[in-house]
Amino acid sequence: MSSLVAYEDSDSEDESLDQSKEGPLKYNKTVICGQNEKDEAFKNLQATPSPGCVALDWKMMGSYKDFSERYNSSLNLHIQPKSSTDCEPKQYSGPLVEHSRASLSSPVAQGNIGPMQAFPCLPQRSGNEPNPAKRQKPSPVGIRPYVPKRQRLATSVEMGVLNNSVEQVQENQSREHQILSDVSARLKPYLGPKLNAAGLPRRLLMSLGGHQGPVNMMQWCPVPHLSHLLLSASMDKTFKVWDAVESGRCLRAYTCHSEAVRDACWTPCGRRLLTGSFDDTSVITDVETGQQMVKVDNQFKLMCVVPHPSNPDIFLCGGYSSVVKAWDSRSCKVVKMYKAGIQQTLDILFLRNGADFITSSDCVSRDSADRTLIAWDFQTTAKVSNQIYHERYTCPSLALHPLEESFVAQTNGNYMAVFSSQQPYRMNKRRRFEGHKVEGYAVRCNFSQDGTVLASGSSTGSAHFYDYNKAHPLHTLHAHNQPCLCVSQHPVLPTTVATCDWAGEIKVWH
Repeated sequence: MSSLVAYEDSDSEDESLDQSKEGPLKYNKTVICGQNEKDEAFKNLQATPSPGCVALDWKMMGSYKDFSERYNSSLNLHIQPKSSTDCEPKQYSGPLVEHSRASLSSPVAQGNIGPMQAFPCLPQRSGNEPNPAKRQKPSPVGIRPYVPKRQRLATSVEMGVLNNSVEQVQENQSREHQILSDVSARLKPYLGPKLNAAGLPRRLLMSLGGHQGPVNMMQWCPVPHLSHLLLSASMDKTFKVWDAVESGRCLRAYTCHSEAVRDACWTPCGRRLLTGSFDDTSVITDVETGQQMVKVDNQFKLMCVVPHPSNPDIFLCGGYSSVVKAWDSRSCKVVKMYKAGIQQTLDILFLRNGADFITSSDCVSRDSADRTLIAWDFQTTAKVSNQIYHERYTCPSLALHPLEESFVAQTNGNYMAVFSSQQPYRMNKRRRFEGHKVEGYAVRCNFSQDGTVLASGSSTGSAHFYDYNKAHPLHTLHAHNQPCLCVSQHPVLPTTVATCDWAGEIKVWH
């Protein structure tokens, strides 16, 4: 038999009638007599998309093609024709068939052009972009979108942690500024116009570790209500400010220099720090913010820096040069230069009124050391005297007596000599402080606030305390195993002393 007869049940007829009445799709039955005629009819399907039709993606075209083939095969019922007219192929119509015809006749289905060029009306998207069909529609105005409870809890926890961290940072910053500005509780009973009698330290109060190199110097803040702050300068290229009275922690570390910090001191206001380094620069730094206020290049390695006592905008710098420079911090220019035939300046000391100052050098001749200590006039830059110290020892440090008109010079002869701070700056040969060792180290000496006790470090690691008036030893404190380079007595607390050594350790004694 060359053909099959299609038959229909009564149930299928009722369903088809119901669908034709209810649904919008209307189509006619198609009867195909034979497979060849079916293929020929399928190839003749041609249609063009209407202007209102939305262009489809090429992958959707392939799915529509497969769907149309299955749909046509289900509708092409093979039945025995009752007449010759029933054997002719008939076409059905509908929106789904129109789309199928358009997909089959498109250049994508025929393979003439690429899939991304088939429909220019669609926006091109890459594989990383999200599917537009999955994008959430914007919520209407005035309506809050639904957020799952788990997501709300996670968001609230994250915001809580963030707020806590921000509050902690702000609290730490405010606490740090509060420590730098408020009066320490231990200092309040001792603040006043009356000088406290100096005492001798007996026991260790705290040990401050943080420097990675030798600590060259230490100095308490000269402002009485800020004297709980201790400044230290080290060969590890940093200088630090410590709370050396209560907490013992480092309040701030400053890294303004690229080489070892040789000397550092407070300005008279107690809010800025003046430092000198082996990187040829001297820097004025704000204590609280750590900002560099002034930075000047001296063109030689610095050994000492000192501010003018009556004009804090002027400071002196000395080092590996025969010249001492006076800088103005407002203009960052050299205002005065003091020239001497020496190799380097070891220390600088301003006298009482700031009109004169003393410089210590390493210039020692065979027979005398007439240029070891030189007195200068600050205004005229002239040498006032160079016949002050006649012994052949260099003086690595100088200290001014707080009340009397005298100063002390630390010598490499393992003793401290006393000189008058008035012209002609004669040395007191009857008073000499011996018992400690210097042996080439830059050991510093320091007076107590009332001027009755003179303290000095030692190359043996001990701290030595002398009676200034009687010139005899009072107490020896075995502080360090390495050479003790500096001993700084507190300006307010009578028995508090800070010591530092060549290993970078700082200790506070009480």
